[in-house]
Amino acid sequence: MNITAEIFEAFLKCPTKCYLRSVGEASTGNPCADWLRTQKESCRSEGIKRLAEGAKTGECVIGSSGTNNIKTAKWRVATEYVVRAQNLESSLHAVERVPSEGRGQHAQFIPIRFTFANKLYRDDKLLVAFDAPVLSERLGHAVGRGKIIHGKDRVASVKTSALANEVQKVIIGKIATLLASSSPPDLILNRHCAECEFRDRCRQKAIEQDDLSLLSNMTEKERRKLNSKGIFTVKQLSYTFRPRRRPKQLAGKREKYHHSLKALAIRDRKIHIVGSPQLKIEGTPVYLDVEGIPDRDFYYLIGLRLRTNRRVIQHSLWAANENDEKHIWKEFLGVLSGIEKPVLIHYGSFEATFLKRMVQKYGERVEDSRVAEAISSAVNLLSVMFAKVYFPTFSNGIKEIARYLEFEWENPAGSGLQSIIWRRQWETSGETTLKRSLFIYNANDCEAIEVVANKLLSITATFTES
Repeated sequence: MNITAEIFEAFLKCPTKCYLRSVGEASTGNPCADWLRTQKESCRSEGIKRLAEGAKTGECVIGSSGTNNIKTAKWRVATEYVVRAQNLESSLHAVERVPSEGRGQHAQFIPIRFTFANKLYRDDKLLVAFDAPVLSERLGHAVGRGKIIHGKDRVASVKTSALANEVQKVIIGKIATLLASSSPPDLILNRHCAECEFRDRCRQKAIEQDDLSLLSNMTEKERRKLNSKGIFTVKQLSYTFRPRRRPKQLAGKREKYHHSLKALAIRDRKIHIVGSPQLKIEGTPVYLDVEGIPDRDFYYLIGLRLRTNRRVIQHSLWAANENDEKHIWKEFLGVLSGIEKPVLIHYGSFEATFLKRMVQKYGERVEDSRVAEAISSAVNLLSVMFAKVYFPTFSNGIKEIARYLEFEWENPAGSGLQSIIWRRQWETSGETTLKRSLFIYNANDCEAIEVVANKLLSITATFTES
């Protein structure tokens, strides 16, 4: 079986996805995966269209039919060019031909790929590095460079020769072994699952098998170590926990995270506590959740939730574009300045990064000392509970924990990835329903943070009283 660029890309994300695609497994459905696929196809077709429009008559050919005599070619750009070499096959988005600079020298042929993301990742570069050896086999000489056109017409040059060894000997070798096997690889859930068309299928199987990869905080190295000891399920792991008295010399150091205790919490369906977790809120709690587009370093929605004596107030500060980001940051500071002794409470590192970047980006000194104190001493609930409070959930994500505490989002499909999709769709269509969905999702996140904070306060209060 030929190893195609699509099979290669799937392997970079997950060996199971690679295997399932190779055997023609039907998708179990995932709207996020469908949207991403549409975006990729649209980006590719639009990129090819722009290349063709920018070329002079006769300088652009489409498909492989006009490229048979590639060594004597006169075209400048070839698009949708399918090339094969041994057991490899790739449908190149485009190939740029750079004429030779003198006699006896080859013309340069540069594979080009399009991607809609503003930021490039290693997988993007590896895909171009996959195209290069397939094209070089067709040419009969090395292709040492490729291009990626991404985001808003950003162009990145990739030195494919530097990645050739990894692509050929490591990745392609592993894929060949995988495809030659009559059985699928070990099922392992990972971060890519959220955007994979086989998400529901794999998660259901992982639950049926009680697989260790359900524990999202566990690394591959830790999982392999446990497998070598004959531990393959969460239930098996739960029986290995042994409570131990913490040595005095380690009293000041951070508590070690125990996967076995997490497994025990899941088995018992109970919250387990280690040490004496501390959470004090001396002031007015303000629950913060921010939505952004990571590959653009752009924050477009700041959610703030607080309670007064009479009601709950939800602020939703909206940026229609990048120019509005500074405006909503100033609005944010204004809201905090009107609160008596505000205490910002959030969940995870995303909001901590947001606060740091906004202060650095806009370089404005916060005049109000109460606001400055709130920003510099924002409380991350995940840090409060990490390795101290073990909820009976597979992950420490806000959604799993809040749902365990019987809180539900108005739209069950809401997620971090889905919010990015809603935002991008709104930027294209301007539909008010999409904006409303984002406001509701963000407000639900703020409320979920309050629910978790109240639970942690009740837990820590028992230690304070005792």
